[in-house]
Amino acid sequence: MKYCTRCLQPDTRPNTIFNERGICPACHYFEELQKVDWQERHDILLDLVNDAPKSPKHNFDCIIGVSGGKDSTRQALYVRDKLGLNPLLACLSYPPQQVTERGVDNISTLIELGFDCVISCPAPETWRKLMQHSFNRFTNWCKSTELALFSSVPQLAIDYDIPLILWGENPGLQLGDLKTLGKAGYDGNNLRNMNTLSGGALDWILEMHEDIGDLIPYRYPTLEEFDKANIQIVYLGWFLGDWSLVNNAAYSCLSGLKVREDDVSKTGDLYGVTALDEDWVTLNQMIKYYKFGFGRVTDYVNEEIRLERMSRSEGIEVIEQYDHSCDSKYIESFCQFIDIPVTSFWEKVHSSVNKDLFTIQANGNIQRNFTVGTGL
Repeated sequence: MKYCTRCLQPDTRPNTIFNERGICPACHYFEELQKVDWQERHDILLDLVNDAPKSPKHNFDCIIGVSGGKDSTRQALYVRDKLGLNPLLACLSYPPQQVTERGVDNISTLIELGFDCVISCPAPETWRKLMQHSFNRFTNWCKSTELALFSSVPQLAIDYDIPLILWGENPGLQLGDLKTLGKAGYDGNNLRNMNTLSGGALDWILEMHEDIGDLIPYRYPTLEEFDKANIQIVYLGWFLGDWSLVNNAAYSCLSGLKVREDDVSKTGDLYGVTALDEDWVTLNQMIKYYKFGFGRVTDYVNEEIRLERMSRSEGIEVIEQYDHSCDSKYIESFCQFIDIPVTSFWEKVHSSVNKDLFTIQANGNIQRNFTVGTGL
């Protein structure tokens, strides 16, 4: 395990490769941003949206996937108020046991701000069973739900005949998932190559769940379907020089976004602005930490270091203190939903711990073997 020489990104992040200077893709991308002509990028964006095929059925210029979170709220406001477009918002809703009141209120706020929004709701019991399968097989309950989340927007774009999809950040450039890179920095049509969607993404589900009709919400459209419908995903974050976790939250809060009130020690969320529509992602971030040696706090800190709002040494201290944080109430409510005891949850987590990076002690506590910022 090695760390980026600029930030605190470890080389254990899937699909990431450091360059010859030991710099992670996200830091290299940030370097390149300092040379960008943002007016030129804005002109490219205007050309893209003006040249995009228009829907013969509806008066919508584009479709935006929203959760009622900071990034999607900012996208919706920017596209309508700065670009003058008429977007259709697409929201995939969680089951009642999972969605937060905060998340519901944030979607309601977007609608009250004057946006048209289509809300799709996969069958709750199928959702629950697939989440249980995901956790049992991968110790990652998001494995199935992310299929539906990522698939819902292009599915609706095809159904509504709206060829232009505006997405948020480019995971290849801003996070380092290099397999998702497209023909240009704004091209999102290779999003299908991310870990969740690539390589027969439904195969493992079909082994456990044979009702194909139940799985329609979890099927990402094929390349052929994209081509037939002229679908183009464009990463909006590529065009915005001030696109960042904190800035997006600040813009959105000014328009009524409700944020978390939990302490960082319970969520690993330094500013309380991530995954506002549900809480169980917190425990998935904790599990990610035990698998790869980094969690949600690392992602926060890396951005803060690049923006020079935090030193590397300050970042190390914050990561050491909070990167594994997860309130037990989230674990308990998740276990109740998928119908397992909390003891079985921890048995599964222990079986997935990266034994090179951590040691499981006799009392069940998990001890870090690496030094944050240095590695093994």
